[in-house]
Amino acid sequence: MTKLQARNIVKHFDHNGTPILALDGVNLDVEEGDFVCLVGPSGCGKSTFLNIIAGLEKPDSGEILLNGKLIDTPGPDRTMVFQEGALFPWLKVVDNVEFGLKIAGIPKEERRQISKRYLDMMQLEKFSESYTYQLSTGMKQRVAIARALAMDPEILLMDEPFAALDSQTRDLLFVELQLIWERTKKTIIFVTHNIAESVVLGSKVAIFKHRPSRIKKEIVIDYRRPRLAEDENLLKYQHAIIQELKNEVIEQKKSGD
Repeated sequence: MTKLQARNIVKHFDHNGTPILALDGVNLDVEEGDFVCLVGPSGCGKSTFLNIIAGLEKPDSGEILLNGKLIDTPGPDRTMVFQEGALFPWLKVVDNVEFGLKIAGIPKEERRQISKRYLDMMQLEKFSESYTYQLSTGMKQRVAIARALAMDPEILLMDEPFAALDSQTRDLLFVELQLIWERTKKTIIFVTHNIAESVVLGSKVAIFKHRPSRIKKEIVIDYRRPRLAEDENLLKYQHAIIQELKNEVIEQKKSGD
């Protein structure tokens, strides 16, 4: 079943009074329970496209359909996890996870049960009464993911959430996120500049062209889970993506972006 459809998404940006075409007719179908990774050259518009799905930005033309219904504003059916986590340092871990539930008017006892479930899932139960500034960067990202999942969104949107992590922490979170995805059956759209990351995590990788951008090709990653970054059997998928990106990187260098 198709969960989300992006149809001919076009987006311009103003650069010193000159309109720059960023997205030039992006089309994408995301099925229920998909884990779709978006990769492409730096500055090609992956995060802009994700922001449009989230309702944080509006396209100049085109439409996003969720369960067949047009969306163009933010909503609880789409929750974003950012690169830096965007947590509240003056709140404890449990209060960060419960924040959206509290705003939504969920009773305290129900909030606590929901937060406990996802704190347990992210192996954070021992740190529920800690403040987020006391945590490592990797643990902060776990809190951010737990907070997003607690809202039970239709789609989880993730914008390079592991980019700032060291390789060891990132590899551990690769496995944890895959296990969580399999347990929750969530539909996930994940932006990354890291090809290996996209192959480890994605059930499908959508490759963006250099700006003005659209999706050049989609590659299905048909391989068992949980996947490990060091698994050499994943190299063939990485090589396929690299081949598609070669010309885009060359075009990026020619344009001086």
